[in-house]
Amino acid sequence: QVQLVESGGGLVQAGGSLRLSCAASGRTFSGNIMAWFRQAPGKEREFVAGTFWSGGSTISADSVKGRFTISRDNAKNTVYLQMNSLEPEDTAVYYCATTFGIVLPTTHLQYKYWGQGTQVTVSS
Repeated sequence: QVQLVESGGGLVQAGGSLRLSCAASGRTFSGNIMAWFRQAPGKEREFVAGTFWSGGSTISADSVKGRFTISRDNAKNTVYLQMNSLEPEDTAVYYCATTFGIVLPTTHLQYKYWGQGTQVTVSS
């Protein structure tokens, strides 16, 4: 089983930046895809961005394109989410998740392993 631990969340003013980290350990070969999701109170968990450990293309939700960037450090088994120009609407618990596949899925039901989440709060 793979363990995922997120960090880097916090409180930031609108327009500010945060960088989230997700460290994978254990049976990391259980997934070749890493993704970030977020869930705001009363809303469904939504896809933010995803990438393959092997590199190649990444996918980002339209709502964060141009502001958020997903990256990875294979040597550290860590995936990052750089979040710039944050808006109050970005306030949510952010989760990283992993799965195995050929096509990067954007629905949370297709991910098997999840981290515990990290809170991001953007004040106006």
